[in-house]
Amino acid sequence: MSALLIKEVKKTFIEKFKSQPILIFSPGRINIIGEHTDYNDGFVFPAAIDKGITAAIQKSSSGKSTAIALDLDSTIEFELDTLKPSKRGSWENYVFGVVAEIQNRNKVVGDFNIVFKGNIPEGAGMSSSAALENSVVFGLNELFELELTKEEMISISQKAEHNYVGVNCGIMDQYASMFGKKNHALHLDCRTIEAKPYKIDFKGYQLMLINTNVKHSLSDSAYNDRRSACEGVSKLLGIKALRDASESDLEKVIDKVTPANYQKALFVIQENLRTLKAAKAIENNDLERLGSLIYESHQGLSNQYKVSCDELDFLVNQAKKNKHVLGARMMGGGFGGCTINLIAKSEAKVFTKKVSKAYKDKFNKSCSTYFIKLEEGTHIVR
Repeated sequence: MSALLIKEVKKTFIEKFKSQPILIFSPGRINIIGEHTDYNDGFVFPAAIDKGITAAIQKSSSGKSTAIALDLDSTIEFELDTLKPSKRGSWENYVFGVVAEIQNRNKVVGDFNIVFKGNIPEGAGMSSSAALENSVVFGLNELFELELTKEEMISISQKAEHNYVGVNCGIMDQYASMFGKKNHALHLDCRTIEAKPYKIDFKGYQLMLINTNVKHSLSDSAYNDRRSACEGVSKLLGIKALRDASESDLEKVIDKVTPANYQKALFVIQENLRTLKAAKAIENNDLERLGSLIYESHQGLSNQYKVSCDELDFLVNQAKKNKHVLGARMMGGGFGGCTINLIAKSEAKVFTKKVSKAYKDKFNKSCSTYFIKLEEGTHIVR
């Protein structure tokens, strides 16, 4: 959480609206392991991080509401009783969607002003959208004493994304951003929406993200294709979701599915198990084991689920050549975005230099690196 960012957002709010705002910090998130398991009712292992969205919010007496996105240098004024989605891809849909979903619960929201700015790198897969939604719902809950629980708030954030942004996301991003705990990762059951926090002692290691700075256009259609493949196999097995299947169950339908879809289903079953093994490794303070599970996860994402790309594979292979990196994998939906790396603190700078040069030589573009800490979930900044 950046003190400079908080200062800037607060200063802008006071200058513009001449009143003292409530300040909210809502973090982005990483996912240590458990990729593409969420829509299969499985387990994921996210954590809130020290990069996120800072928002300043207060009631408005002008008869209208105003939202200012400082990063985009963009301001929008709106009336609460005539809300409808703006064109696809507009940032204000995250704000409108949250307000509309609160109103759908018969809660009364008055006019308000909000100013926000984030330091989550764009396209890095750290879920700036969930951080923004959570900051808005949390701020409005505080401002208008709506008495929403955190569970209700993340449901509002998720529905805002479904109905106003048009992204049919799972609940992991909103959950991790809202419920994050400093120095902990959350082993989240995507069926029951219950999580167990695990304290991670990183000892002499730290988490580092390397952003490929690419996003291949495959991602949306590939996501839908994989989702329907998983649902198809579940149907064949007569179960609700792949979370309920074992490898031996899958063997029984091997001749009824394409080899590609068999591998996709196998990946989900194995990845789900890996999150359980990761929880054990963290409990045992065994970072080497955690690292090897992270490498296995990437192997599966690349070769079985086929959602990686040359840039991500290259970065993971660079990590594998370095004995100071315990584990690395692509993080997020795939076809671009970041790798997450578990690396010795003492070697991080040297590795960054080396991998940046190799990446530039290979792809003629730069990658970006970020060091992150595990942080508290959405909260008021006192």
